[in-house]
Amino acid sequence: MSNEWAVAGVDLHLELDPASSRRGGVERALREAIRAGRLAPGARLPATRRLAVELGVARNTVAAAYDHLVAEGYLTARRGAGTRVAPLPQTDPPAAAPAPVAPRPRHDLTPGSPDVSAFPTAAWLRATRRALAAAPASVHGYGDPRGRVELRTALAEYLGRTRGVRASPERIVVTSGYVQALALVASVVDGPVAMEDPGLPFHRDVVARTGRRVAPLPVDDRGATTPVDAAAAVVTPAHQYPTGVPLHPSRRHALTAWARESGGVLLEDDYDGEFRYDRQPLGAVQGTAPDHVVYAGSASKTLGPGVRLGWLVLPPRWVDPVVDAKLHADHHTEVVGQLALADLIGTHAYDRHIRGCRLRYRRRRDLLVRRLDDLGLPARGVSAGLHVLVEHPDEAAVPARAAGHGLALSGLREHWHDPDRATRQGVVVGYATPAEHAYRAALDALAHALTA
Repeated sequence: MSNEWAVAGVDLHLELDPASSRRGGVERALREAIRAGRLAPGARLPATRRLAVELGVARNTVAAAYDHLVAEGYLTARRGAGTRVAPLPQTDPPAAAPAPVAPRPRHDLTPGSPDVSAFPTAAWLRATRRALAAAPASVHGYGDPRGRVELRTALAEYLGRTRGVRASPERIVVTSGYVQALALVASVVDGPVAMEDPGLPFHRDVVARTGRRVAPLPVDDRGATTPVDAAAAVVTPAHQYPTGVPLHPSRRHALTAWARESGGVLLEDDYDGEFRYDRQPLGAVQGTAPDHVVYAGSASKTLGPGVRLGWLVLPPRWVDPVVDAKLHADHHTEVVGQLALADLIGTHAYDRHIRGCRLRYRRRRDLLVRRLDDLGLPARGVSAGLHVLVEHPDEAAVPARAAGHGLALSGLREHWHDPDRATRQGVVVGYATPAEHAYRAALDALAHALTA
């Protein structure tokens, strides 16, 4: 903030002691504000006439107080420069030196983020302008915890068309990204939550912080198995994270049958469902059991995590408890982004953006797979998504070698519920994160890390 803030008439929040004289009260209030740090060194104070009006005292009273504080060394005054807070000697013990910041890696192949440099800035600006120009003033007030009806209506159409989701606007809740969506569902589940093993540790932490017990849900070459002793199961059917396997049809049937028979619920995390390369897209599990599956998606992989927009498509009996949890979490998700995304979807600019991203990411995937083939290292989960699993017998050494080449890389071991019981070794390579111009150099660093 500029040091000229006081000149603009900003309230200094000075409280005058009624037991003191008026001049003494002004002096004491200013002195305490300076000592407390509320008035920073160099801050310019209001003109004597303005402060006198604000405090309800005579101008000469303020001028005398200023002169006295200048004499004490709290203020400085120069003709043409006004009256300012003087620099004061440091009285607190010096703060401890900050811990050294680790250098940022030159290349990043960790999974979890798209190429944010591809964000459709021009289309987003156009969508925002159109949406705000048409929106009533009421959009800037408190709104429906479920989210703006414009976005919920657009999502119902889009998800049905592209992912086979059976949705209506009334059953959709817009969230601040997938993390909040997961936390909301976990908070209303009455019992343990089964989560894929291996899976993302952070998501397990999110569920655990709601007070729910997290149970391992084993994953094999057919995807997630059927839960035992759980009230809910969180699965990634389209492209399991981190192994990359799609959920086998028999497992889809088994999981939905478990939900029907046990009264439990499946939470389907469709985190990268838009990105399919070598086969037809797999429709969402939710489409076959909409009364037993909570579908969760977000714009984090299609646009960028900074957008903070996610959504839940809920079975009817789950709508009210999740909406209540959302209301008490943050009332509702920010509105302008919702309106912009609704416009992008309605004008099909969102589809065009995703098609462009799909082509770029497929080229990246192809470059990565060819490089791994040259090294004699097969990749798993290559037909979809934004990451591949590279099995490697020396997992413990690879991330360290990668760091030596300026490359950030994730090992597989950390994804297991109990890393000491990991049944395979490898690294999870996220090929979407680097900017286009840096991708080939990142692959060079990866090759060195895998073969050194």
